Amino acid sequence: MRIGELASRSGVSTKTIRYYESIGLIPAPERLPSGYRDYEESALEALAFVRAAQAVGLSLGEIRGIVALRDEGQVPCGYVVELLRSRSAELDRRIAELRALRGELGRLVAQADRLDPAECDPRAVCHVIGRPTR
Repeated sequence: MRIGELASRSGVSTKTIRYYESIGLIPAPERLPSGYRDYEESALEALAFVRAAQAVGLSLGEIRGIVALRDEGQVPCGYVVELLRSRSAELDRRIAELRALRGELGRLVAQADRLDPAECDPRAVCHVIGRPTR
C-alpha cells in the first residue's frame, strides 16, 4: 500500500510515517518502479505498536530499543516490563510532587484570603507569592 493509504488506515500522518521510517521504528518499504513507497500490511501493526507504546508513556527512543531487540531476534518482553516498572515509579514520584504542589497552592490561597491589599509592599511584585506564611 502507498503511504497515503497507510496514513489513512493507521491514523498517523505521512510525515510521521516517513520520520518513523528514518529512525528505524518501522522498516523501510520496497519502492515501486515509480519511486513510491510500497508498504506491507505489517507496517500497520508496527504503527499500532508505536502508538500503543507511546500511549503508556514510552519515548520513541525506548520504543526504538524494543523494536531493535525484536529485529535482533530477541524477545523484548523483559525489557518492556522494566521500562513499564520504571515509568510507573516515575509516575508515583510525579503524583507525590503534584500533591505537594496542590497543598502549597492551597496554603497560598488561604494566606491570600487573609492578606490586605493595602499592606502590599510597592517594592514587591506580589505579596501573595514570596511572603512568609503566617
